[in-house]
Amino acid sequence: MKYFKLLFLLFFVGKLFSQDLELYEKNTFIFENDTLNYRILKPLDYDPNKQYPLHLVLHGSGERGNDNISQLIHGGKLFLKKENREEYKSWVIFPQCSRNDRWPSIKLDQWDKTFVNKTIKPNKSLGLVLELMDRFIEKKQVDKQRIYLSGLSMGGMGTFEMLYRRPNMFAAATPICGNGITQLAESYAKKVPVWIFHGSDDKVVSPKYSLNMAKAIIEAGGSPKMTLYENVGHDSWNNAFAEKNFLKWIHSKSKK
Repeated sequence: MKYFKLLFLLFFVGKLFSQDLELYEKNTFIFENDTLNYRILKPLDYDPNKQYPLHLVLHGSGERGNDNISQLIHGGKLFLKKENREEYKSWVIFPQCSRNDRWPSIKLDQWDKTFVNKTIKPNKSLGLVLELMDRFIEKKQVDKQRIYLSGLSMGGMGTFEMLYRRPNMFAAATPICGNGITQLAESYAKKVPVWIFHGSDDKVVSPKYSLNMAKAIIEAGGSPKMTLYENVGHDSWNNAFAEKNFLKWIHSKSKK
């Protein structure tokens, strides 16, 4: 069984890189004694004298590891489409969460508790992403008014956590089949436009969590956009990334 799994992985990796995903450059970010693997895509026709938007994408639990490849499985091809690269010239960063870690710091059985300690430290992997972003957006080639955030499943949970930890960083966010801390939505509700996606038949992460987050954002004065896909399970990221206006909506947002 392990042999066949290895063959499948090798086949899948080869298939991935036959689709030009090698255009995402391999990188590592080291902070203190910890290392974060990530892939980065430069804007098409990159000019170091220009500023470009930056799009951060957080993967799901199945893509964790240290191969610095798997995080590109879902969404990686979206940013490589010829029309998208030409229309939405931007930096794109896909970090990879380590195998024994997760983006959100709150465990699944704690989501609905009424008391949340806002001072809880982020998990190691998300903490490294925060450090990376804090530094990368200071580059003169990054448009600080147009920093975007997307995440799916565990990454959708990480998206909501990134929003309350950096409410002034992002111009738009698209959490997909995720979950968040409703009590902390007020920290970003009025600051960051959010488009939430979920499958109505999701048995892994219930759509009620996205509905709860949309409700919390509204109650905090925000105006979220939400798409609930009929007869779709946990893989609603396929539907979200296929949305005609997915990138158009995101890139229409600016902190200005």
